[in-house]
Amino acid sequence: MFPHQLTDRRAFDIAQAMLEGFDRHYRLFRATSAAAKRRFERADWHGQQRAQRERIEYYDLRVNEAVERLRREFDAATLSMDTWQQAKLHYIGLLTNHLRPELAETFFNSVTVKLLHRSYFRNDFIFVRPAVSTEYIELDEPAALPTYRAYYPTRQTLHATWTRIVHNFQLDCEFEDLERDVDHVVQAMMAELGGYKLRANFQIQVLSSLFYRNKGAYMVGRIVNGFVETPFALPILHASFHDAAPARGGAGSRLVIDAALYGEDDLQMIFSYARAYFMVDMEIPSAYVQFLRSLMPRKARSELYNALGLQKQGKNIFYRDFLSHLRFSSDKFRIAPGIKGMVMLVFDLPSFPYVFKVIKDFYPPQKDTTREQIKSKYLLVKQHDRVGRMADTLEYSEVAFPRQRFEDELIAELRHFCPSLLEDDGEVIVIKHLYIERRMIPLNIYLQEATPEQIEHAVIEYGNAIKDLAAANIFPGDMLWKNFGVTRQGRVVFYDYDEIEYVTDCNFRRVPAARNEEEEMSGEVWYAVGPKDIFPETFGPFLLGNLQVRDVFLAHHADLLDAAFWQGHKERILAGHVHDVFPYDAAKRFLPARRSVAPAAAQNALSVS
Repeated sequence: MFPHQLTDRRAFDIAQAMLEGFDRHYRLFRATSAAAKRRFERADWHGQQRAQRERIEYYDLRVNEAVERLRREFDAATLSMDTWQQAKLHYIGLLTNHLRPELAETFFNSVTVKLLHRSYFRNDFIFVRPAVSTEYIELDEPAALPTYRAYYPTRQTLHATWTRIVHNFQLDCEFEDLERDVDHVVQAMMAELGGYKLRANFQIQVLSSLFYRNKGAYMVGRIVNGFVETPFALPILHASFHDAAPARGGAGSRLVIDAALYGEDDLQMIFSYARAYFMVDMEIPSAYVQFLRSLMPRKARSELYNALGLQKQGKNIFYRDFLSHLRFSSDKFRIAPGIKGMVMLVFDLPSFPYVFKVIKDFYPPQKDTTREQIKSKYLLVKQHDRVGRMADTLEYSEVAFPRQRFEDELIAELRHFCPSLLEDDGEVIVIKHLYIERRMIPLNIYLQEATPEQIEHAVIEYGNAIKDLAAANIFPGDMLWKNFGVTRQGRVVFYDYDEIEYVTDCNFRRVPAARNEEEEMSGEVWYAVGPKDIFPETFGPFLLGNLQVRDVFLAHHADLLDAAFWQGHKERILAGHVHDVFPYDAAKRFLPARRSVAPAAAQNALSVS
């Protein structure tokens, strides 16, 4: 119960200090996101990647700063329950006219839980559910940048309107041939609309900030024509993006609109959970999420917050959705189907499309690793460009589950492999640390049940996935089929990260020629092997036992078994090359010349970033 009177002056000061900490966080977050425009204009790809990586750390840094301030100024950990409840009420009052109340509530939770060492979701001190609505938040000032702009062209002014839309983003680079690109956009739009008559309410609504990621900037919006709304995204690239040589800078570089992507499926691919987070300059994040949700109604709000780089808010919403699902379901958590991992215990809830991964306390001898090393690999993936081939993970601590929802076999496995991470009081099971990932069909299981055509597609996708990872400077380590999954769109995604390495940290070698018959016939490795030595030609026996799989693999991806392929990627990356990975099919690109300049990973199906 909340107190009826706000009697403790310290409570207001605590609430105000907490909000100041959040406002500082979002100010820095937004400044870094806004600076993506300048980095894009300069073709500063390494700077863009560095900013994407560093921005992920901002939230925890600001939470730690707020915790330290509250301890120093208020001795906050010793305050009474009544004072903390009053602080929460004051905080709600401060958020009444705030533009980002949902993010500020999550920040309050993060600081409070860390400060008071309370980790369970039922707590009067934190926001178990939102207290301030984000509906219809918008700036009233006429000069303020709106969430989106609406344009009302006629058939005669379509070309001029699209040109004005592009110019309104004020990119400090010239286009190679904007008139040509806009012609392509208009033609693609009319084809998408099926030549429909433009209705009286015909309009083009465009979000006011471009979405920056890697080497691209994406214009996102929708076309409204009568009762039909069509989502779209236009990727804007540097013309040098198509050259064999890497772009070295923005001077003299010209821009192109590379494609016109229409419909929910295309946007789902761009905003996939297997891709890096966008840099977007947002005054009101919830308004962006609301707009994007109208374009992609099948995508959860948590995933959209994640895609916008607000992964803590995404985690918060995801957990609330998970708790709601528990209330309205009755099935039990079980050991996940498939081959059991050596370092991770994986379980799932059949009715919930995610898996839960817990690091084991001990590993077989062949796994020379530690818990901290494994956690560092997952952090690497979080901060790296996932190029559409590595699933995003949500990391949680002190997660409480109702014990009666666990199968006995799973309880036994947790007690055996993860006793240090488990608390069980008979009513509730608390797991002290876990990761949550989107559930996919393990590739080894998929291949066992697939038709010949599906096998061919999956094996080609598997090779493409490895090549996309290599282009992004990631060596998967363990390339067995069981460590890859198949999404509902048929894409192959990597999800086992405990052995990944940077390509640039590996030493790719050919197996030395045997010096004598004894070495040639030996069943043991007779040559020296360093800790980072990789011998790609040895992958074959582990991967290609199935003859049908072998034939498809060798027809499309035999180069993965050659050290020269990997060494070539390593040398290009070390030379500063940033590979091109696109979040849409090659056939959608406007110019035929561009369709032929695809990354090596995308000769069969252009990869998605």
